[in-house]
Amino acid sequence: MTIIDFLIGMTLMNAMLHLALGFWKGRMLTSFGYGNTQNIAYGILNIAISLGLFIYKYGINEILNNGIFGGALTVFLIFLIFGKFLYRVFNKKE
Repeated sequence: MTIIDFLIGMTLMNAMLHLALGFWKGRMLTSFGYGNTQNIAYGILNIAISLGLFIYKYGINEILNNGIFGGALTVFLIFLIFGKFLYRVFNKKE
């Protein structure tokens, strides 16, 4: 494992945390400020950094061959598609 591998994993997992907080109206301090919109923007930045580092080190074709990164990226995409929907379903005010 190299430092680039560590940064790929760290930024990928950090993206998931900030996206979850952003979609579910959680507030956490980011480089962009404090709020749910800032969390979403910071999460997208982290996924872009992770993806960029991965492509730099391994090439774009390796995303399909790397099960860990591919699986985490799949969870990210599913959450990106369904995150706001799930928030509305599970956060209904009665």
